Amino acid sequence: MSRSVEIGIVGGGASAVCLLDALAQTHTPPGGITVFEPSPHLWRGRPYQPDLETVRVNIAPDGMSVRFGDSGHFPRWLADRDATTGSGTDFVDPLNRMRFVPRALYGHYLEDAAQAALAQLRERGWRIDIVREAVSAATPDDGQVALRTRSGRQAVVDYTVLCVGRGQAGDPYALTGTEGFIADPYPLSRSLTDIGPDGTVGVIGSGLTGIDVVLSLASGGHRGRILLLSRSGVLPLVRQSPLPYTLQHFTAERFRGAAARGEMLTVDELVGVMRTEFSAAGEDFDSMVEEIAALTTEDPVRRLRRHLAEVHSPRRGLRILQQAVPATGPDIWPLLPEHEKTELLRTHYRSVMSLCCPMPPTAAARVLDLIDAGQLEILSGIRHIEPSGGGAFTLHTDEEQPAYRADRLVNAVSPSSRSLPPKAEHLIASMTAAGLAQRHPRGGVTVDRPTSRLVVDGTADPRLYALGDLASGSLFFTFGLPSIVDRAYDIADAIHADVRGRTSSLCGADVLQNT
Repeated sequence: MSRSVEIGIVGGGASAVCLLDALAQTHTPPGGITVFEPSPHLWRGRPYQPDLETVRVNIAPDGMSVRFGDSGHFPRWLADRDATTGSGTDFVDPLNRMRFVPRALYGHYLEDAAQAALAQLRERGWRIDIVREAVSAATPDDGQVALRTRSGRQAVVDYTVLCVGRGQAGDPYALTGTEGFIADPYPLSRSLTDIGPDGTVGVIGSGLTGIDVVLSLASGGHRGRILLLSRSGVLPLVRQSPLPYTLQHFTAERFRGAAARGEMLTVDELVGVMRTEFSAAGEDFDSMVEEIAALTTEDPVRRLRRHLAEVHSPRRGLRILQQAVPATGPDIWPLLPEHEKTELLRTHYRSVMSLCCPMPPTAAARVLDLIDAGQLEILSGIRHIEPSGGGAFTLHTDEEQPAYRADRLVNAVSPSSRSLPPKAEHLIASMTAAGLAQRHPRGGVTVDRPTSRLVVDGTADPRLYALGDLASGSLFFTFGLPSIVDRAYDIADAIHADVRGRTSSLCGADVLQNT
């Protein structure tokens, strides 16, 4: 490659920050990087924009670093901030002594990390362009890819990385556009301001977003009833105090080795490996199987009380699962037969999300306080919701139960894995039409596990990559920050290897031509 390399990054949120940091750590010869992002919250994305302090990161700081292989990157940033502001204990959960910072504060870290990565790249000779527009089309261009915006701006690049973020929030009751329905709650500092303090508020979705809404309403002085609505009634588990543990059997290295050998695994075989892991740790695997099965059958309030009481439990079973699933899930997923992937998503996805995305214990305690005070009620089995005029809604559960009324509804349903961010739909359509991308039956686009390269008709394209939920059909657990950091490193490494390979080929051709 005689000319300098050009990289296009479509999207400027947290995924893009992780990628820029990874690129800054490689030794790829300098060229140009163009980042496209229309949002006013550059580098923060939707999750980490300015918002209420009740909207917290649910992972300790050492699990939220954007630097691959450096879990202390974010904690050091926090320590520097603490030294500057004179605070060092804020946002520490008194029940498990872990620090759960507001997402808005984490957004500041992302901004600083992005600026540091860009400065490092510029020092090495990279040219950086930030385009505050969305890419609407991508087409082949003489071995490269042309990225175009609606205004007509174009960048022709050698490598394109799609960091377009999460899809649109789900709307299981088809209420978008209905008076009184808040389709997207974030930022909560804005979306909740028009809700009267004494009305009954229904919150659709009982995951972490639903907990954010409930706690934000309560902290804002809401006096009326709050109904937490879902079909399953499954709440996030409670994050326990840390007990360090090193996986011995259920490791990413083990499953990557299986992939390299071309092996396939069944769910039963994976369960066998996890059973061995539990045995090595001295834990009872069968009791953990019962715990997981109870997620959809046990009364959610009773389970919440029990899990809150077990924050300091010496048993490590839940901790092992919460460590293993995000760490090894992306490596396991490609090894499973397609029918088993489909069945796992259909029957166990909600349980996996509850297990792997627990809430801080103080949040759980506050939820229980609201329940005990009679202000919060968890309603499962919601079958139908209909507008009843004036922005109010009638909520129907099982036929034998009376209907409920809500004066306002807040949507806290997670984006569907099949959905695309609205601003990326035209882009993916253009790429599909041009043969640059192939939609995956389970959502997003088809990608190669080791490199995150886009795959069309079984062939991985070294010019094109997807980072984040756009790869959810092919991969698993694509939205957690640790997973994004791993994939960003893989992408930066793949680009570096491809540049080096193409440069070596051109140098070899020059030698042959001159002999």
